[in-house]
Amino acid sequence: MLLDPRSLMNRSFVPVEHAYSAKDSMLYALGCGLGADPIAPGQLRYIYEGAPDGLQVLPTQANVLGYTGFWADQPDTGITWRKLLHAEQSIMLYRPLAAEGRVIGETRVVGLHDKGIDKGALMLQERRVVDAASGALIATVTQTTMLRADGGFGRIHGATHGVPLAAPHAIPDRAPDHVCDLPTLCQAALLYRLNGDLNPLHADPIVAQAAGFSRPILHGLATMGMALHAVLKIVLGYDATAVRGMRVRFTAPMLPGETLRTELWQDGSVVSLRGMALERGAVVLNAGRVDLG
Repeated sequence: MLLDPRSLMNRSFVPVEHAYSAKDSMLYALGCGLGADPIAPGQLRYIYEGAPDGLQVLPTQANVLGYTGFWADQPDTGITWRKLLHAEQSIMLYRPLAAEGRVIGETRVVGLHDKGIDKGALMLQERRVVDAASGALIATVTQTTMLRADGGFGRIHGATHGVPLAAPHAIPDRAPDHVCDLPTLCQAALLYRLNGDLNPLHADPIVAQAAGFSRPILHGLATMGMALHAVLKIVLGYDATAVRGMRVRFTAPMLPGETLRTELWQDGSVVSLRGMALERGAVVLNAGRVDLG
């Protein structure tokens, strides 16, 4: 089935009501590598309900709240889902995330950009995460997906639909101010998927091989959470209350068991970052930034 951009832009998503607990928040933090040092007080505040100042929440947990689930494999989408890749993710926070609560996720497709029949297409989704009781906006999550096998619709429908693509964040042209190495578990993808992203690319070797990978890869969002962990450790003393937003580009897959090296540049309220799978020397995150306030 050929991808129909008008159908995707008009696709209806049922709002997702999501009640989550402190246990869910701790599971999310564990999936992003917190707790690797079980005696570090800064890490414990995200994974232990008995932490002296109470349980804090990683701001990137907004990525999994009110998530509609993996839907690109539904037959009516026209998406060659085994060939898609997560290209970019951004979050904007309007209030701190509570350790437990009830939220509603409202998802829509807001942009489609044809790169050409041999280059694929980019799809932008936006999710508003609101408090279920008050309706107050908590966060906006924007996801950009590369549809590697679904380009070429622009010849018929026009190349661009919806909101334009944002220019990438420019990494400073100097040596990084800080470097942080964080290991991943061999079972990291199997752990992170329990937050709700059940794409079999991250668990099933047959699906991974069909997509061109030697084995299941780590979720890009897990790598994003790990990069924020590096910012918390090096820049913020493990206090996430100053984080207002984050944006990253996924440039290559990370494999569970590898070490994420995050290079950091701090310029006022903006922390720029780039992430590398240390063992292979592959840049897996680029054009990253964390906004502080």
